[in-house]
Amino acid sequence: MADAAIKATTLGKQAKTDLPASVFGEEFHESLVHEAARADLAARRRGTASTLGRGEVSMTTAKAWKQKGTGRARAGALSVPHRRGGGVAFGPKPRSHTVKVNRKARRRALRSALSVHASRGSIAVFDASAFAEPSTKSAAQALAKWAPDGRTLVICDPEETGVYKSFRNLPGVTVLPAGAAGVADVIGHPSIAVSAAALEVLEARAADVTRGGGS
Repeated sequence: MADAAIKATTLGKQAKTDLPASVFGEEFHESLVHEAARADLAARRRGTASTLGRGEVSMTTAKAWKQKGTGRARAGALSVPHRRGGGVAFGPKPRSHTVKVNRKARRRALRSALSVHASRGSIAVFDASAFAEPSTKSAAQALAKWAPDGRTLVICDPEETGVYKSFRNLPGVTVLPAGAAGVADVIGHPSIAVSAAALEVLEARAADVTRGGGS
C-alpha cells in the first residue's frame, strides 16, 4: 500500500505539493541528526591549522646563560614554550576532521531533518521554470508571500542557474544544489524552499534503501 502523502506549500500557487510520507514522515531522531550534522560541519573544516613546536622554531638551542653566578634564575634553551618566541606546546597540526557516519544512518538523519520541516509547514516547493530568466525581485516576492520566519535555504538543481542567480543576493537566503545540501544545512535553517527537480534528488538521497527506495 502506498504511503499517505504530506502536503507542502507551492510558491506562487494556491495548490499544494504532495510529499511522500516514506521520506517526510520520519520520526525525529535527535542523536542521528546531531551525529550527521556534526559530520557535515567537520567535513567542511580544512584542517590546515599549524604551529611550530620548540624543535621547529628558528632559535638557538644553546643554554641562555650559565647555571650559576649570575644571580638570575636557572634557564636552559630559549625555545621553551613559556618564553617569547618559543615553540607552542601541544599546538594544532594539519589533520583531517572527517567523522564517519554510516550510509543508512545518514539517510535516516536526512529524512528526519526533512520531516521536521514538513511537520511544521516550513518547507515549500517551487517551479524552477518561473525563474528561467533571473529575477531577484520575483524571488523576493515569492518568499514574501510565503512569509517564512528567519533564514531560508533554497535547494535547486545544478542546472537551474536562473534559480541560483535569482535567490543568491537575497539577505538571509542560502542557495545550495540538491546534492550538496546536508543535514546541517536542512536542520540549521528555519525554512527551506525546494525546486521540483531538487525535491526528487533529495527524496532519492533520503530514501530508505532497505524498503526498496520508499516505494
